[in-house]
Amino acid sequence: MRVQVAEQQLTPTVISTFAGCGGSSLGYHLAGFKELLAVEWEDNAVATFRLNFPDIPVYHGDITKLSSAECMRLAGIQKGQLDVFDGSPPCQGFSTAGNRKFDDPRNSLFKEYARLLEEMQPKVFVMENVTGMIKGHMKQAYLQIIQTLRDCGYQAKGQVLNAMYYNVPQSRQRVIIIGVRNDLGIQPSHPKPQSKPMTVRDAIADVHDTDAPPLPDWLKKACKEIIPGHWNGPYMMNIFKKYKGTSGGALSTKLLSWDKYCCTLPKTEIAHSCIIHPDGERRLSIQELSRLASFPDSFNFIDRPSSVERIGNSVPPNLMKAIALHIKENILLISSA
Repeated sequence: MRVQVAEQQLTPTVISTFAGCGGSSLGYHLAGFKELLAVEWEDNAVATFRLNFPDIPVYHGDITKLSSAECMRLAGIQKGQLDVFDGSPPCQGFSTAGNRKFDDPRNSLFKEYARLLEEMQPKVFVMENVTGMIKGHMKQAYLQIIQTLRDCGYQAKGQVLNAMYYNVPQSRQRVIIIGVRNDLGIQPSHPKPQSKPMTVRDAIADVHDTDAPPLPDWLKKACKEIIPGHWNGPYMMNIFKKYKGTSGGALSTKLLSWDKYCCTLPKTEIAHSCIIHPDGERRLSIQELSRLASFPDSFNFIDRPSSVERIGNSVPPNLMKAIALHIKENILLISSA
């Protein structure tokens, strides 16, 4: 897929940090934005991004070493000119799937995002993160993040959005923080839900690509007892103990239902922990995974292991499209007509 960046009058601009393979970038493109620069350090993510967005400049390196002056030079802008500064700093330290710690070094990268934000002064910023940052004792970290962003000269507001209400056939909750520069005098706001949840059938029933690995025999037998779309922990652990002899992997293994929405797609497949195709015979193919994340079939990934990680780490393009269109029309006040 070669995404051509449109050049037209009143086309809003965006810089994407922690860009990954380009999920957010695709969303902004679909909303009519021109991306001036992508910032990403991971080699495979950069290769995937360049494969799909050959016309967008990429800073391939450590964001801690990227000065605002160099960032603006690469993007061809001056301070205050950029419309939207986007970023999804690594969030593993906030994730409910791990041991959440205030001082997790992975949580400090948001400060690099804030540094560039303060020095470049775009009109609007968008920052995405996991919902773990607003739960329990980690809520204090979230409040510190909000205050740091406000101290950069912005009105800032966070809200939990679930991608399945924004034309994404996957339940994926994320905290979306939107900020508007103080001098613009506009309060930040978020898009309202735009769609009902789509079923797995709606998304992948016509896919016949079977490049996904088959399940081991014991898991195929287990799938005959697993209720599709039913992911209760103790229930799955008992089935795993019966067929595998241990409950290891039970909590992260999910059998999809044709007639329900998809669960959140993880970034890795470990041993027998995986998302299982509704037929109960195999894992999902890359085309199926990408569709469930709202990537088009024309989007190119490099290989299965890296593709699963790229998809699992991405902001679903259709979710970011909804956010970008909302910002374009309600904050930047640019008509999409």
